[in-house]
Amino acid sequence: MPLLVSSQGKMENMLYAEELVREFLVFRGFTNTLQAFVKELGSDIGKGFQVDKILELIFSIYVPKFEAENLIELLRFFKQCFSSHETELTSIISDLDVSILRYYIIHAIQAGRKDKVIELFDIHGSELLQKDQEWASWFAIPYIKTPQSEPQFRVYFSKEWSNALHLSLRNFLSKMLYGTHILNSERNMVSRLKGDIKQLNFKLAQLQVLLEEKETQLHQLRSNALLATEVIVGTNSSSNPLAGSGEPTVSGTAASHDICVSATPQAGEREPKYIDGIRPDDTQVSTSKISSHGSQGDTGNEVQREEEFPEVRVDFQETFLGHTSPISRCRFSATGDNVASASVDGTVRIWTYDSSAPTSRNATIYCGAEIMSLEWECKSDRLLLIGTADGGIKAWNVDAKRVVCDLSCTETFPSVLDLKCSPVEPIFVSAAASRGPGSSDIGKLGCASLTVWNMRTWKAMTVLPLGEDPPPITSVCFNHNGKLLAAAATDGMIHMFDMSAGLQITGWPAHDSAISSVLFGSDETSIFTLGIDGKIFEWSLQNQGKIVWSRDWSRFCNLQTSSHYKHEMALDADGRRLLVTSNSPRAPIYQVRGHAYGMRTLPHSASITTVDWHPTSPIFLTGSSDHSVRVTSMA
Repeated sequence: MPLLVSSQGKMENMLYAEELVREFLVFRGFTNTLQAFVKELGSDIGKGFQVDKILELIFSIYVPKFEAENLIELLRFFKQCFSSHETELTSIISDLDVSILRYYIIHAIQAGRKDKVIELFDIHGSELLQKDQEWASWFAIPYIKTPQSEPQFRVYFSKEWSNALHLSLRNFLSKMLYGTHILNSERNMVSRLKGDIKQLNFKLAQLQVLLEEKETQLHQLRSNALLATEVIVGTNSSSNPLAGSGEPTVSGTAASHDICVSATPQAGEREPKYIDGIRPDDTQVSTSKISSHGSQGDTGNEVQREEEFPEVRVDFQETFLGHTSPISRCRFSATGDNVASASVDGTVRIWTYDSSAPTSRNATIYCGAEIMSLEWECKSDRLLLIGTADGGIKAWNVDAKRVVCDLSCTETFPSVLDLKCSPVEPIFVSAAASRGPGSSDIGKLGCASLTVWNMRTWKAMTVLPLGEDPPPITSVCFNHNGKLLAAAATDGMIHMFDMSAGLQITGWPAHDSAISSVLFGSDETSIFTLGIDGKIFEWSLQNQGKIVWSRDWSRFCNLQTSSHYKHEMALDADGRRLLVTSNSPRAPIYQVRGHAYGMRTLPHSASITTVDWHPTSPIFLTGSSDHSVRVTSMA
């Protein structure tokens, strides 16, 4: 509310001044002057700051009668009136200006008056381009036969978008024009509300602590009951089907570290629950294999099923609806100020979720092929790398708003599965793959290629050795100083490269099937792998091949219903929370190494296809096949 005081104060003072002028003219008996003054007010472009009259002027006169000059003059008037000092208001008004002009263009197209669109661009095209380069693609709309069927313009022809514009403009004008009349009462009300909210938050915090204590007690009681049942099962030979068969039985305290048995509602049946999600009977990574790699860490006493995860506590959440097809990738920039999101229709959008942040870098990039990888330059927000399914690698300069380099992988390796920039040197690595027969999912790719590129010359420097006919590399990551590169493959192997020598120095089998994502831990003493077998492992780098933490993620991973190349995971800035994609509308957030409790994200309306964490804050991104991207700040 304080932000609006200066604008609202100007309008209130203006109305007050008008009343003073009227009183003065009446007092002096200047009736002719009074009549002229009232007549002039009647033709006032601001319509006496009455919301309904302003909306009628725009949507019933200027737009239907194609009075573009009057419309633009009105928009300039309100920009001067409302935003002479407030930069945040300037950004909001600029967005509304763009939307109103696009509404004018769409109306002209629907009315068969493309000449009015051409006329508008002839007169004001240069001015529009100087404000926003996104107008460049709109210059083609009068020459497109059916623009309403084009992905870029389709949403603007919808009734929903038109209604949303009317509502947004009405709400904005109402807040701006009428805010001063209730400003003083609102101040008192806001003060009371702040006190009430503070008290409510305090009560909620108390209740939350009490609830967590009760949940802990409940889990402890459940664990004790399960353990008691296990002891009975292990000591009662008559009820043990393994008794006398030579197979070892599980009982007593030792059982608590490996397996717990809980009774189901059907008498006589028992469903095993495994500590840390390890299920030897249904996983492709067997117990014997884990033992060969080393003892598994983080076998705490408390276990929580993912469906019991509490919903994440949210400070704020913003939803971006600029895409018209499922989201394939989304990434925070190096500072976290900007977001890049891509959809399967080959469109990349750059945007900001913070209303106080400048929107000068906002852009839409059309790549002509499905986007398979996105990567921001590590040292700044200046460059965005885009990898496509047709072998293209584009470098987009966000300040210049143009593609500064358009690279192409060889025709042999058209699928650019991942891109990673070095955190130290001006280089990046591309993981590309050839296409095998059949569909384009992760299991139908061919051979791999790892190429190192120079970001100054934009030329390939070297191809990292992978051996003859290597399986596709799905994910790569650098360590903090860029000296090590980890690469995960579809055969379940992790490959480690010395970047100064350009050679592979070690590697080990991490999963019995494809690895979808790989990440260095925050302290870089470990590395995380996400497999399509539904397992998440954290591997020690000091004791190679030893698992120090793991989770069973299989309930969120259903390859039969997944239409995307790979699932992915992201670590928060502290390295304590691991966010993973999901075939369900919610995604799990695992607590790394600590207690077994996790959280669930707020639901999208479809599967969550891509995730990322803010580089410094507890804020995360989720992109979904429902075409939306959400920015969520944890409370």
